[in-house]
Amino acid sequence: MTASAAAATPPHPTAGRPRVDWRIRFGVLSLVWGFSFLLIKVGNEGFAPFQVTLGRLFFGTAVLAVAMAVRRERLPRGARTWLHLTVAAFLLNSLPFSLFAFAGQSIPSTLSGICNATSPLWGMALSLVALSEDRPTRRRVAGLGIGFLGVLTVLGAWQGFSGLDARGTTMALLAALSYPIGWIYVRRTLAGRGHSHLSLTGSQLLLATVQLAVVTPLFTSVPDAVALMPLLAVIALGALGTGFALLLQYELVDEVGPTTAQMVTYFIPVIATAAGVTILGEQLDWNTPVGAAIVLAGAALTQSRAKAHAVPTGAVAAQGGPVPELPTEPPAGPTAGSAAAPARSGGDVTAAASGNTLAPAGGAPAP
Repeated sequence: MTASAAAATPPHPTAGRPRVDWRIRFGVLSLVWGFSFLLIKVGNEGFAPFQVTLGRLFFGTAVLAVAMAVRRERLPRGARTWLHLTVAAFLLNSLPFSLFAFAGQSIPSTLSGICNATSPLWGMALSLVALSEDRPTRRRVAGLGIGFLGVLTVLGAWQGFSGLDARGTTMALLAALSYPIGWIYVRRTLAGRGHSHLSLTGSQLLLATVQLAVVTPLFTSVPDAVALMPLLAVIALGALGTGFALLLQYELVDEVGPTTAQMVTYFIPVIATAAGVTILGEQLDWNTPVGAAIVLAGAALTQSRAKAHAVPTGAVAAQGGPVPELPTEPPAGPTAGSAAAPARSGGDVTAAASGNTLAPAGGAPAP
């Protein structure tokens, strides 16, 4: 749902027209972030949640490091910038990625994907409080109310939340909440620093990897045996669902703009649900897709505005899911790679918001 360091300068224009049509790349990004929650679930079968998150960050950082080397990008300078990046890494990567990994132990990947899609709703509510330039409108307030009504529908509130794992669901919702907190922090501290989004995002993922490298040995032990499928799932989650997805998202933002690119947020929960049901055999009650549709409708309303203000495009959220812009409030989506991404997919909503878009991700917040 990801879906994170914010880009403070306009992205570098791409040389020549991309060979692959942007619609195809948009579809690939939706699939990659949508499958992030399934990959987390499979990774948990062979590794502890902190180990899944560490692997995800390590392989994601490796991909961005190669991209930085190829493009001859330099790491940002200045102690204050690195301090802000450290906080952003925690809020947009370490914390939400870990929470989604722990949530994946007890709740279906379909529910994780839908919880990730609530990131724009949290972002809109927080922005009204934390960002003085934001002003509530009837449409946005209505969208907020509709969105949370959708959340209650997904959770089966009329049944007293029976059969629901409260701990896992709370972790997934907190992960989705972490993305917009990170986006607002990035917007206040890293905007206008003069660094490229790739440099900031790569540095942020590096810091998040270091954070997990310190924490993981304290709470986990080395597995007695390493199963192939969980290992491949973690590698794919990091290399594809985090590193590659962020690069792809930035290309889309450059080519078609953040408004179109962030629409990936609305496909992440759909794909996460389809993957969980068809591949993992997860049960799907009627209220799950109905509630998800209501959540997405509410999120779309919260993002509607008469006039958008330009802002930095570069924070990585992620799983979830990744959001590409943060106009007057974080757009919907795992984010996974920008200061204004909707939540991603477990996925990386950092840049897109949902993981994973912004993202959000985990992304959409980068899922």
